[in-house]
Amino acid sequence: MLATSVETGIQILDGDGIRRALTRIGHEILERNQGSTDVILVGLRRRGVPLANRLATALKQIEGADVPLGELDITMYRDDLELRGTRPEMHPTSMPHDVTDRRVVLVDDVLYTGRTVRAALDAILDYGRPRVIQLAVLVDRGHRELPIRPDYIGKNVPTAQHEEVAVRLEEIDGKDEVVLIRMDEPSPRPSPRGRGSMDGERQ
Repeated sequence: MLATSVETGIQILDGDGIRRALTRIGHEILERNQGSTDVILVGLRRRGVPLANRLATALKQIEGADVPLGELDITMYRDDLELRGTRPEMHPTSMPHDVTDRRVVLVDDVLYTGRTVRAALDAILDYGRPRVIQLAVLVDRGHRELPIRPDYIGKNVPTAQHEEVAVRLEEIDGKDEVVLIRMDEPSPRPSPRGRGSMDGERQ
């Protein structure tokens, strides 16, 4: 029988931890931008969208103002479409209005290589010329391949290349948690556990 690797998961954020991280990011966004005037939150599909919605709720609770929300699909802006060799799945993109001269905060779940963010920067410029573009991520796991750095971080999680970070959100996965998945030594039996959803691992 061929040996297979066994996955072990370590929870690094639970639901309360995610909530506290987003509340802190919300305060930091308001402080850096001197309020929410001209701020637009743009969630990167897939898990960046519910995170952006939660951030908007946090900003509403802190300052009492409604912050416009956008949803951005960066599929056609990726630089690895040919490498994937499969037909990309497209999702709708929506923007509240022209982003010109606005403070755009891109929101995503995991920052890894930086290539997803690079694609998002190209995509957002098709909707106007923002005054500034900032980046908020729930988890920064390192291993950047491009010179991209987040402005707001929920949690820094140093990882090895063979490790993965799974962000699970109630809106998509039915539960809130962030799990660090490690591949242990090969075992003669396959693990019954699935990996869950790890959109950020391609970033």
